[in-house]
Amino acid sequence: MENVVGDRVLIAVQAVNISRLSTHPVPTVPGTLIVVAGAGPKDSNGAGKSSFIASITALLGDEQWRFASGAKAVSELLFNAELASGAGSRQWASAGHGYIVGVFGPPGMDGFAPPVPEPQEPAADGELFEVPDTSGGAMTVWLRVNQEAPHLEIRWREGVHLAASPSEAERVARADEIWASLPRSAGRRDVVARDLTKVLYGDRVRCVSFLSTSVRSKVATNLLSQPLNEISPERVFEAIAALTGLDAELEQEREARRDEHAKRVRAALAADRLAEFESESKALLSTFDRRDQARVRLADALRCWRGRQARKLADAAAKDEALAADLERHRAAGEAAAEAVALVKAEISTLREDTLDRQVSEARKELAALQARAGKLDADRAVAENSADELRGLVPALEETRRFADGRDVPAAERELGEVRLRLNEALKALGVADQEVASAQAALDDAEGGPAAAQLDALAAAGIGATGLLDALDVAEQARDAGPSAAGAVEGVALGAALKARYGKPAAVGDLRGWPHEHAVIVDAGRLDAAAAALADLPGSVLVSAAGVSVVGAFDGVATGREARIKAAEQRLNRAKDVQESAAQAVREAEEAVAEAQRRLEGARAGVRLAELEVKLSERRAKLAELNAAIEELAPKVAEAERQAGALDFRARTRDMEIERMEGRRHRHESERAQAREQESKVTAEREALKLDALAADWGGTVETAREWLDALPDDERPRTADEWWRAAERLLDQALRDTFPDDDAELPEELRFLLSEREGSTAREQATFSAVCGSLSSYLRGQEEYERHQRRQIEAQLVTRQRDLAAAARGAEEAAQSTAVHRAALTAAIKARLTRVAEEFDKLDTSYGGYGATLEFPVPPAPADPEQRWQWRVTPKWRRGEGQGFVPYNRRANTALMDEKAVKLVCAAAIASSGGGHLCLVLDELGRNLGKEHRREAVALFRRIGETYGITVIGALQDDMEPYAIDACGQYIKLRRSSDAMPYNEPPVIVGHDQHAERVRALAAYVER
Repeated sequence: MENVVGDRVLIAVQAVNISRLSTHPVPTVPGTLIVVAGAGPKDSNGAGKSSFIASITALLGDEQWRFASGAKAVSELLFNAELASGAGSRQWASAGHGYIVGVFGPPGMDGFAPPVPEPQEPAADGELFEVPDTSGGAMTVWLRVNQEAPHLEIRWREGVHLAASPSEAERVARADEIWASLPRSAGRRDVVARDLTKVLYGDRVRCVSFLSTSVRSKVATNLLSQPLNEISPERVFEAIAALTGLDAELEQEREARRDEHAKRVRAALAADRLAEFESESKALLSTFDRRDQARVRLADALRCWRGRQARKLADAAAKDEALAADLERHRAAGEAAAEAVALVKAEISTLREDTLDRQVSEARKELAALQARAGKLDADRAVAENSADELRGLVPALEETRRFADGRDVPAAERELGEVRLRLNEALKALGVADQEVASAQAALDDAEGGPAAAQLDALAAAGIGATGLLDALDVAEQARDAGPSAAGAVEGVALGAALKARYGKPAAVGDLRGWPHEHAVIVDAGRLDAAAAALADLPGSVLVSAAGVSVVGAFDGVATGREARIKAAEQRLNRAKDVQESAAQAVREAEEAVAEAQRRLEGARAGVRLAELEVKLSERRAKLAELNAAIEELAPKVAEAERQAGALDFRARTRDMEIERMEGRRHRHESERAQAREQESKVTAEREALKLDALAADWGGTVETAREWLDALPDDERPRTADEWWRAAERLLDQALRDTFPDDDAELPEELRFLLSEREGSTAREQATFSAVCGSLSSYLRGQEEYERHQRRQIEAQLVTRQRDLAAAARGAEEAAQSTAVHRAALTAAIKARLTRVAEEFDKLDTSYGGYGATLEFPVPPAPADPEQRWQWRVTPKWRRGEGQGFVPYNRRANTALMDEKAVKLVCAAAIASSGGGHLCLVLDELGRNLGKEHRREAVALFRRIGETYGITVIGALQDDMEPYAIDACGQYIKLRRSSDAMPYNEPPVIVGHDQHAERVRALAAYVER
């Protein structure tokens, strides 16, 4: 299945979960210039232009996505919540998969039916408008982009099948449903990335691009991103190679050089391995010869070890016969000593069978019991005496305390105490009332002495102003006070005038003082009146009186005059309060004394009760002492008799023990003799056991007689050898066998043999103990190696033949690879030259067709690099004529900016035309016109459109804000992607303005967009 799209052209694109693009379908007009503008939150950035055109290149199989490697970079186009909106990343989830959907229609639109009336709902299978289900009609291709592998899956169906729903979320859900309904494109599985271009487009180039976005795995040199004369010839070739598909062929050439280099390295390695193998084989054969010699020496060492075993067994048997006679003698002496010990033990047992020990024990037990009873009685008597003494000591103090009761019992004393405590509480309350009255009288006296205008006088004194209280300067007669307010005011006015005259030397008209706040009035000098008023500003209610008149700050209702009278009345009140206070204090003291007396009487009554109880206990203690003294006198004769009987029995027991001790001495002497005989017997037995005849016989592998026979059969020079001489010979032969087996390094030693050799170091005894094990392990190793060595000898001979044959084959392979690389390079050189020649021809056609005088490309063939990893670097130098009949001028000569921009556009289009192979091509450019000057932008954009429409190339270019005014007038279709705020994760519906000569397609797509 190849080229299912065929000659169809892309007429609509829909993106689902791709970047922040809206899910609205975007119709495209083939064979013209399509400009993609943007309106982001601040400018055109952030609207998704690069993601939109990148998704189109993936749909059209742009090889720069590396489809053969799985196109993992395409998954980076999926919606990412964190990148789409920083705040929205908490509300939106990143997409795990998405879809890039493309509708391909026939170039002439012959397959579309007339538009049908608009339905209320889309069809169940997702088809948006009627199209004939034939191979020549429209086809919808779905690319599923996955975050995990496989990163691309492809399905398709004849007709138009887009996700249609009223909202973005419903279109996303609808896309999953349509994908599930589409048939699998490869039977039981889907077509994946590596087969996309072959299956969809039949390996035809349908798209070339210049993208500067970060989502691409490889960014090719963009001939339009900077002035053409600033781009090196090497980068010019890279750009043309990317547009014409030469990248893959150059990579194949590098792979051929790598293969040639690898085969040359393989041939050199084969020669090195042959030489190394011959050297190692020689060393191995020498090792095998040494091991054969080691086997002979190991057999000799084992024979010497057997001679040592035979000699040791024969010598040990002769010594064992002598020790057997000594053992019989020591056994007889031991038996005689054992009989003497038995007789002495019988005599001792007879002496110990007497009942004397039992009698002594019983007498001692009886004496101990009587002594314990007497001791207990003495202790009880001492306790009773101490207790009686303590009780007698408490009697005088209790009798002294009982006298305070004055004949009262405890209940009567408690009643008296309660009564006097009540009287004390009443006295304390009266004292508290008297204390409050004294404090109040003292406060009244202080107020009278300070005067009612004390605060005003203090404030004026702080301000440095002399003053006198008005009421302190007046003394009104008692009859005037009783005359009523009017008369009192008149009198006070007269008195005030007199006072002012006396102070200032002239009278002052003060008028009637009736109703004025006299108690806060002060007299000041007329010249200081303003300063006094300022000083009393914080004391409302103050009155200033001077020769100039009266200044009233506030008023009060009460009137008080006569300072001396007020002080006198306050002193009398204080004296009366203090008298009452003294009387109350005296009553409290008397009540407290009465409480103390009642408390002493209560304690005396309680002491009388305690004294009666104490006398009862003292009489009980005296009776107990009498009983204890009688018991002690009765027990004393019994204790004396028990002591006498115990002493007599002890004397008899000591006499018997002395006789037993004498008999024990005799027994010890006989036992010592028996022990000495047994020790000698054990020593001889140990010596016989130390000979280890059984072990020696087992080591020898036979009896003593066979060992003696083996020794007798030896030659005369070996027969006299001792065991040590046999050992030294065996050890010497074993060491030589070990050195022959492991000559230089012990790294090849088996683990068991290495352990045994480490254990035998340090002493001769350890060497002899491990000799058999070492010989056995070495023999086992040599036996195991013997078959291996025979096999190795045969293998070495076969390997020499094989390696010589491999060396010859590797040399032939390297030579063939070199010839193949040369042929491939020659074919590639011809292909590159042909492709560049066609680009040069198209470049010349475009230049002459659109206002130029002719152009060409210069591309000398470079030598192949020696490094197999280095890319074969070509150089392309664009040239053009600046006038009719003139010669070609290289592009890097100084020229005006407009000329450079025009040639760059023509060169890009020429490369695209050359790569199309005669089929429809889509040229995708990012940052369209970024390097063009303002005065040349409209002409350059118009040139793209004219070339695209002339050659059937769809040019899709993303542009910035400053290019938009120039591109709108010159393009064949205008697409504007919109996103008004950073808080919006997805774009708004795009604005699309375009011209398409096929009216049916326009009406059909317009009907869908309106739905």
